[in-house]
Amino acid sequence: MLEPQGPLPPEIYWRRRALAVGVVVLVIVVIVGIILLATGGSDDKPTNTSASLSTSPSSTQLPESIDPSQSGVTGGGSGGGSAAPSSSGAPGASSTPASSGAPQSSQAPGAVPASGLCPDQNISVVLYTDKPSYTTGDKPTFTLVVTNAGLTECTRDVGKDMQNVTVRSLDGTRYIWSATDCSPINTVNNQLLKPAQQFKDTIVWSGTTSAPGCKLPRVQAGAGPYQAVGELGQRQSAPITFNFTNPPGA
Repeated sequence: MLEPQGPLPPEIYWRRRALAVGVVVLVIVVIVGIILLATGGSDDKPTNTSASLSTSPSSTQLPESIDPSQSGVTGGGSGGGSAAPSSSGAPGASSTPASSGAPQSSQAPGAVPASGLCPDQNISVVLYTDKPSYTTGDKPTFTLVVTNAGLTECTRDVGKDMQNVTVRSLDGTRYIWSATDCSPINTVNNQLLKPAQQFKDTIVWSGTTSAPGCKLPRVQAGAGPYQAVGELGQRQSAPITFNFTNPPGA
């Protein structure tokens, strides 16, 4: 029965039989593959879902971290706080300081030494005038404001011996007057300053020139713009500006 029968050559019938067997085998392989995929596919789904869940948090944008240096928290300053001890009254009629507001230094406050004395870097000095403009012959009043800009209370000598105001021409090249030239006052005034606490005192200028040691004749400062710098020991304020004008009809 295996021997092919018919009018055609035997090899043709063998080829037809081989082709039929090949088709049957291919169909069986396809069916088995479909069955395996159908039974194995359900096992893969939980694995794929798990992978998606574990990676999803990494695709969520997290909020940026906050830079502590931008938090606005500082070691103190001349801003609001309780009124500080003062040997004189508040600034005069002018409520607007003539200071440019430039920072004194970028140096950060340091630690208070065992002596408890305020280091210069923990002290802020600001100078004000009672008016932005004066008539020649007037006596400008300067207010020196000293602030503990550190994080810890400390003691500072704020006496007249440590205070000074120096006036120069607007460009800073010509020396006009200094508070210590002709009226040196050896007064010690140690004050315990809490963080942000202020001490205020006033210095009055006669409006005349001076020289160190008061060795030169003093003359009236002329009309024009001037700059002034306040000092407490080695700590200086930012320069402020003001004017002298001639009286009407002069």
